[in-house]
Amino acid sequence: MAEPAVRRDGVEAPPGGERGWRRARLAPSLAEVYRSIPVSGRGWWRKALAFAGPGYLVAVGYMDPGNWATSIAGGSAFGYSLLSVIMISNLVAILFQALAAKLGIATGRDLAQAVRDHYSPRAVIFHWVICEIAIAACDLAEVIGSAIALKLLFGIPMALGVLLTGLDVLIVLFLQHRGFRMVEALVVTLIATMGVSFLFEIILSRPDMGAVLASFIPSPELATNKEMLYLAIGILGATVMPHNLYLHSSIVQTRRYEETSAGKREAIRYATLDSTVALMGALFINGAILVVAAAVFYRAGRHDVAEIQQAYKLLTPLLGVGGASTVFALALLASGQNSTLTGTLAGQITMEGFLDIRLRPWLRRLITRALAITPAVIVVFLYGESGTAKLLILSQVVLSMQLSFAVFPLVKFTSEKAKMGEFVNARWLTWLSWAVAYFIAALNVWLLMQIFRG
Repeated sequence: MAEPAVRRDGVEAPPGGERGWRRARLAPSLAEVYRSIPVSGRGWWRKALAFAGPGYLVAVGYMDPGNWATSIAGGSAFGYSLLSVIMISNLVAILFQALAAKLGIATGRDLAQAVRDHYSPRAVIFHWVICEIAIAACDLAEVIGSAIALKLLFGIPMALGVLLTGLDVLIVLFLQHRGFRMVEALVVTLIATMGVSFLFEIILSRPDMGAVLASFIPSPELATNKEMLYLAIGILGATVMPHNLYLHSSIVQTRRYEETSAGKREAIRYATLDSTVALMGALFINGAILVVAAAVFYRAGRHDVAEIQQAYKLLTPLLGVGGASTVFALALLASGQNSTLTGTLAGQITMEGFLDIRLRPWLRRLITRALAITPAVIVVFLYGESGTAKLLILSQVVLSMQLSFAVFPLVKFTSEKAKMGEFVNARWLTWLSWAVAYFIAALNVWLLMQIFRG
């Protein structure tokens, strides 16, 4: 006789009753926390707070250590000029993350599951493989960023720092068992740490605010200066993280919204608000990194600062304020650890979504982290710290190569009435989404051609 279903904290038990809960503790699926967070309450602001969280997990990918290098290089080489590129990249991110949230809420399927539903088994395997490569590449940037921060703050050698980053699996496991809101709370706390740190750096660096505001208008020099264009495309091509689209389409389903037309419409509205606000925070942090680099390095004539370690060493001497470099390194550590948390969730989502395979989270995390740690350790031993900067750039190139394989299915699915029903994209949104998708694909192809030529 089958065991009766057991509910805990408002969540339906997995198959198998009490034994199902024991299996879930061993290998929890994100689908088991769907509809687990209540959103009831009067007043739009209470509901907005209830829906707040997934957007911040997504925003983390837009301020990871891989983006730091491009912002530092852009600010030191060209001053404030590339702020417009960061702003445009952020608007593109807001567009695609809104589509990902709408897909998850309207269909009850995340992007990886939607690909499995509509494509052939071979195509699904292909999408999964390149997605895993992209997650490993993103994890590589996080490993290097965290290891650099550990060396700058505590003097830990890079090779040992890379190995220590493998221990963060324990943090992820602890938070997952404490509840999804705990994961979101830690992510928001780390984002706030980065925000406060760079607000402090901006106050110290005293940028020309008139020049900062003027730089949000694209400069004609972008079309004539090859080096500026190359760096701009690098920023734009690597900003929209492909795994974030899979992640967002899944975690928006953790809210217990009503499974009605009105309930889904309300959930889409609040989820879009959540991701938009969070991504505006990412815009501030990425912009702040570039502004500080421009105000400190470019103004001092140091146009060659392109590595995180260089920036750390020069901040305190050039600003003349003790502790400026330490605050910078602390923000970098927060960035690396934050990205690690969301990378773990994205890996779990894509494996379950594409292949319908569940692994124990510690095993899943160790596999992904091993793929990232191995090349990082090899490069550190063979080339020293200077090689890590090139490895960061390589990780961003790999991400850009995978991006279109996530964006094109997303635009396709959200533009099909048969799949989305009344929530299908409006015609103007469909045209805009396709135009931006093809534009990003063209930029990434151009970027890759330039890299291979160089």
